[in-house]
Amino acid sequence: MDFNPIILSIPIYFALIGIELLIQAVKRYRIYRLNDAITNISCGITQQVTGIFFKILSVAAYQWVFENFALFSITPTWYNLIILFVLADFFYYWAHRKSHEINLFWGGHVVHHQSEDYNFSVALRQGSFQIIWTFFFYFPLAFIGFDTLSFVLMSGLVTVYQFWIHTETIGKLGPIEWFFNTPSHHRVHHGRNPKYIDKNHAGVFIIWDKMFGTFQEEEERPTYGITKQTASWNPVWVNFQHYIEMGQGIKLMKGFKNKLKYIFYRPGWQPKEMGGQLPIPEIDPKNDRKYDKQTSGAFSLYVLIQYIIILAGTALFLFNADNFNIWQQALAVSLIILGVTGAGVILEEKKYSFGLEIFRVLLTPVVVVFVLIPNVGSLVTAAVLAYGVISFTALIFIKKSFSTVAQASSKTIS
Repeated sequence: MDFNPIILSIPIYFALIGIELLIQAVKRYRIYRLNDAITNISCGITQQVTGIFFKILSVAAYQWVFENFALFSITPTWYNLIILFVLADFFYYWAHRKSHEINLFWGGHVVHHQSEDYNFSVALRQGSFQIIWTFFFYFPLAFIGFDTLSFVLMSGLVTVYQFWIHTETIGKLGPIEWFFNTPSHHRVHHGRNPKYIDKNHAGVFIIWDKMFGTFQEEEERPTYGITKQTASWNPVWVNFQHYIEMGQGIKLMKGFKNKLKYIFYRPGWQPKEMGGQLPIPEIDPKNDRKYDKQTSGAFSLYVLIQYIIILAGTALFLFNADNFNIWQQALAVSLIILGVTGAGVILEEKKYSFGLEIFRVLLTPVVVVFVLIPNVGSLVTAAVLAYGVISFTALIFIKKSFSTVAQASSKTIS
């Protein structure tokens, strides 16, 4: 059982998303788009399941520093935990800020900013590689003497706090805004308006931004996303896109020094001979369009149903991951990532999406029944196998119906 507060808060996250969906239905104000929300959650799923392996890098490294270099041994009393919570948020501010200011680090964090919507699902959109560039920012806490379990708990609570600030349904909150990060402050952080770029990096306490010169009040409504549109619903691609573009950029840089600067300077840095730092583009309301590739209703419904099943399976896996060996974990993670990737490419209507999904729905029951839970019992086995058969049949039927309609439409037009 995983006692990470982030994992334990999953039911609360989805309850709040449900509330936002009710608000959308009542007010008839479009807060969610299925394709964007699914991609947001897919990135969160990918980050959480791969995080099982990245724990070795983060938690184990913190423990090593604590065991070998701690100056003191701080007892985890209630008041020491409060101090640790504040300090964890302080170092989060710097890890977060540098994730915006260093091109290499930005590749891990950019995923969180790619959505062009702003709702609770965006809070779940996290980069799988971000932990690689941020875990060492917290080492001073280990040096001071805060034990690993206390650190994991308090830093987890700093993360959990930030879920509720990803919404447009809550306005400004008066005096609370003076000290705490709020939806208003964080909307600024997600804006790509030039005045909002790289502002309000705080996790819990907005005072860090006010102290270190990165605070910006919310004025006009932000336009969300990043300066270069991602244009993809594929959670694997969006995690690698920045690094692929970085690789292309490094090839264009002349000289080792320029290549290093490109990696460790701000995103958009270029040497003077290539034009210098790229400017932040202004928002053009007339020509600004969200990426919103439309998919047929039948395929959207299929993806939604499959996605609910994938979510349930992922939750079961995360709560019971310690019961699997390393190879089972790797196989389960691969299967989950294949599932969310399949949903993304179907929503993009990629040519290979149908074949990939057929492969997945046939592979899943085999892996689950014969590798992951081989002794679970005949009833569950029958249910998993039935899932594969029903999914395969539904996919074939939808594909055939869609092709028939498309051919009929083509004949009518011609």
